[in-house]
Amino acid sequence: MNFKVSGHHVSVTPAIRDYVQAKLARINRHFDHVIDVNVILTVEKLAQKAEVSVHVRGRDIHVETVDENMYAAIDTLADKLDRQIIKYKDKAQAHQHEAPKRTLN
Repeated sequence: MNFKVSGHHVSVTPAIRDYVQAKLARINRHFDHVIDVNVILTVEKLAQKAEVSVHVRGRDIHVETVDENMYAAIDTLADKLDRQIIKYKDKAQAHQHEAPKRTLN
């Protein structure tokens, strides 16, 4: 898994990078086939924005959050991404189980 953290109008310190990696590590518990993870942290006046693009086989999942605190934005981002990954995994597994039902006569 390729993991990239970048900042726009904010410097990405090792503490923030480690915090993001720790929060996003739980997506590997639910889904092992993650190819790329790109995180962009942005500061716009009073709003702290965190967004992530996760590339999995056959799909890109994009999530973004805005909060007054960067760490709170990262927490919310991890929660939203976790729900999206579980939703993608459930859909993929449901389609996989339907395939044997379709047989040619």
